[in-house]
Amino acid sequence: MIEKQQIGTWTDTLASKAPVPGGGGASALGGALGAALGQMVANLTVGKKRYADVEEEMQQSLTVLAGLQAEFLHLADEDARVFAPLAQAYGMPGDTPEQKAEKEQVMEERLLAASLVPLAMMEKVWEVLEILEQLEAKGSRMAVSDVGVAVQFARAAVTGAVMNVYINTKSMKNRDKAAELNRKAEKLLEDGCRKADAVYDRVRQRLTV
Repeated sequence: MIEKQQIGTWTDTLASKAPVPGGGGASALGGALGAALGQMVANLTVGKKRYADVEEEMQQSLTVLAGLQAEFLHLADEDARVFAPLAQAYGMPGDTPEQKAEKEQVMEERLLAASLVPLAMMEKVWEVLEILEQLEAKGSRMAVSDVGVAVQFARAAVTGAVMNVYINTKSMKNRDKAAELNRKAEKLLEDGCRKADAVYDRVRQRLTV
């Protein structure tokens, strides 16, 4: 499990030619870092008299972001878990019509599973971004730069995860299903980037004016 590994060990494995972790796991880690930074901002806000009017909201943000951080780490593990059977399916024999039909069926099932994990990442990124938007507006002014960093990690997570959707849907025989998944991913990508960029721009303006 990724949460039990030292970061240096994990990144060394990422750098190697090992099949996992890969881009999907790295995207999930970006989401987890964005959620963790959001918690830092909320933690620097709670208990301060200046922000007493948003105390309850900050406490709620801490709870939700902690859950999202854990979900991203779980999705990093899920990304690795669904890749192994997909890799095995590519190696199935397809010499006879029966073998070819079985291989195509198995491939479709496993390509779908491998597409749903990064889609789930993208959905979680949206949840993180919604909270980061509130932290930019209401969180500690001393930590607003960390909100800007957090949204960039979240943005990287959504733009990275969509690559894993596309690489799997590209190989699907069921083009209607592939198109459906791509449409969902593209909407999440568009919305996520728009919100991340808007929050980042507000942070940058606050820091440079």
